[in-house]
Amino acid sequence: MPARKVGLPKVVPDDLAKGMASIRAAMEVPEDFPAEVLAAAEQAAAAPRLPDLDRTDIELITIDPEGSRDLDQALHIATDAGGGFVVSYAIADVAAFVTPDDPVDREAHRRGMTLYAPDHRTPLHPTVLSEGATSLLPDQVRPALLWTIRLDAKGRTTDAGVVRARVRSRAQLSYPEAQAEIDSGSGRESLALLKQVGQWREQRERDRGGVSLQIPEQQIEPDGDGWTLSYRAPLPVEGWNAQISLLTGMAAAHMMLYGQVGILRTMPPADHQSLRRLHQTAKALHIHWPAELDYPEFVRSLDPRQPRHAAMLNACTVLFRGAGYRSFSGGVPDDAEHAALASDYAHTTAPLRRLADRYAGEVCVALCAGRSVPDWVMRVLDGLPEEMAAAEHRAKKYERSIIDLMEVCLLADRVGEVFTGTVIDVDPDHKRGVVMIKDPAIEARVVGDRLPLGHEVSVRLASADYAKGAVDFALA
Repeated sequence: MPARKVGLPKVVPDDLAKGMASIRAAMEVPEDFPAEVLAAAEQAAAAPRLPDLDRTDIELITIDPEGSRDLDQALHIATDAGGGFVVSYAIADVAAFVTPDDPVDREAHRRGMTLYAPDHRTPLHPTVLSEGATSLLPDQVRPALLWTIRLDAKGRTTDAGVVRARVRSRAQLSYPEAQAEIDSGSGRESLALLKQVGQWREQRERDRGGVSLQIPEQQIEPDGDGWTLSYRAPLPVEGWNAQISLLTGMAAAHMMLYGQVGILRTMPPADHQSLRRLHQTAKALHIHWPAELDYPEFVRSLDPRQPRHAAMLNACTVLFRGAGYRSFSGGVPDDAEHAALASDYAHTTAPLRRLADRYAGEVCVALCAGRSVPDWVMRVLDGLPEEMAAAEHRAKKYERSIIDLMEVCLLADRVGEVFTGTVIDVDPDHKRGVVMIKDPAIEARVVGDRLPLGHEVSVRLASADYAKGAVDFALA
């Protein structure tokens, strides 16, 4: 799920920290797990159900943000005799620890997904599991769903399958560490091949007409006596690593559609109004969008290292609205495609952080083994899309509230100042809308008479209210 990413310095401003705590309280974001859930998690961590198949011989590595402990995926890539590639992708096996309808399982269904804030993480599972026994930490034998995906020399999938196996990661790398090793040209073979496979998969994405957003991280940093916004551009390895996850999700979707049972991640085509708003946003940021350039190619033309382009990439997440889940059995749904990826796709690589991934993985393991999908999966399959929709709505509201609060923190002492911006959306009466401010690059509500859609205007900051968690502008 594309999202605006927000990072904070190690010392968080007091007003911002207090505000985020208030948001969590107002949205009833749980601070901890109930005692019975923690007890069940401790018990499960001590007694995992280990599979018979031993694939600890595969030299897997993990690549994640620095300091991560909830490691869902471990990777190994090799070449084959025909000049193609063999991708081994181990996914944390949550079902080896969590029993259907036990306290951990029921709490995971209540939460749906891990919630993130710059200063706090609210996990889907207790940390004794998500950051301990289930996580694919280095030098630890772990149960996993082990995908083997074969690609030809140009990154096209020729075969895919998944089995339960014991695995052992050899190293935990951060993105900067992995990028430095790739750039040095003298690192692990898997990393050198990750660059090749990642670039081929990016080309296959272009060929399909798909697009995956490389969202820059929006950071709040000290600036004299105050604070300012900046962006951290993602490293190339982050995109290549994401392509392996997308590759696996596509293989899972194809498998489930062939078996006529499963749960897909779907998204309808972009609507005209959302595309029009993006064109207005590009204009507001003074980014040229040639008429002949379609949306995927325009996104690929953006450089996340440039602040204006980074803001544009954040704005592009609007086209991912409407994404959801579609469960099915005994047939194939008509609305199966994920329009942004221009492919069938399933969430299956982050079961420590998303509830649906555990079930998608179980369906694929059963189909590959020629067995019926377990009853405990089928019992909840129909209700999963609604559960995940509720969890996503909560996560997006949480994320939006925190970004709004950040903007209040930045502008609280500038009420009354005049800024330059462009009106990127208006209500039917043209008296209320949204303005994109140039500096700092934020979106906010604006009021005025006859708001001119798509035009640059001067606006006065009317309020930056901590209580409401919002900034408001009026035509100057």
